[in-house]
Amino acid sequence: MSELESRLLAALQRHCGEGFQLSACRRLSAGASAETYALDVDGPEGLQALILRRSATGQGFGVSVDKRTEAEVQQAASRHGVPAPAVAFILDKEDELGEGYVMRRGEGETLPKRILEKPGFAVARENLTLHCAQTLAAIHAVPTDKLPKLAKLTAAPQLQQIEAMYRNTPLLSPVFELALRWLGKRLPEEVMPCLVHGDFRNGNLLVDTRGLQLVLDWELTHLGDPMEDLGWLCVNAWRFGHRDQAVGGFGQREDLYSAYEAASGINVDPGKARFWEVFGTLKWGVICVLQAMFHISGAVRSVERAAIGRRVSEVELDLLDLIEGRMP
Repeated sequence: MSELESRLLAALQRHCGEGFQLSACRRLSAGASAETYALDVDGPEGLQALILRRSATGQGFGVSVDKRTEAEVQQAASRHGVPAPAVAFILDKEDELGEGYVMRRGEGETLPKRILEKPGFAVARENLTLHCAQTLAAIHAVPTDKLPKLAKLTAAPQLQQIEAMYRNTPLLSPVFELALRWLGKRLPEEVMPCLVHGDFRNGNLLVDTRGLQLVLDWELTHLGDPMEDLGWLCVNAWRFGHRDQAVGGFGQREDLYSAYEAASGINVDPGKARFWEVFGTLKWGVICVLQAMFHISGAVRSVERAAIGRRVSEVELDLLDLIEGRMP
């Protein structure tokens, strides 16, 4: 048994009871900014499927909440009808495993290419736009007084933050400069802040053959404009080659907007949603640069991060298409 597994077993028994035993622990390739492990645990009620999420070294984007906050937001969202993974326990200092938490593991698929292309997910693809709209409405309706302390991130400070991160890299991109000016001239009016997932997209959705089952990866959650989540879901990077299907590669914006309005009672201004889609595209571009810099600097040697860095040119094309109104 490895040192990690020994400490994890001790944490399981301390939080859940001595009758629990760790029968399997395997690292998952789920994201570059958090370590994720699939756990099989034997307990008094039989075998349980769990997930350990803990902070990784050198996160690529500087607005992530700590893992305790991430877990507490999931708990609050779940209590208010959001399909978020149930948290089993949150790690503390005595566990000697760093920041993290253990949650229930759901059944389904997260790999977008499989969801978008396998025949077995045909029904799911038909349902996903509606399911996403309803789930986003539920997230945005979670009472903010039931949440842990979260940063309030409206459009203006987020744009300043993105620009500062971009300026701190060696990249000189005329397209990024154009996008920054375009966004700066179109800042939307502030609204009453609500819970925003911050990374609601294809790839962070657990899907079975019927549709959406769980929303994963709450590390970028904050208080802000609900349209931010709708815009991020439509960023071209999350269509995974299905460019003509603006919503995650499986749906259309108009269907998402109408279903969201019906579920939330909030009117969607397409112009405002477009602002957030352009913003999200630029944000993804800056994240690509930052991920590459971790690899190039030697801070975190990772083929995945290096490959992400090569996608900046794709983002530049997407920004030009969105600004000119050519993006499907």
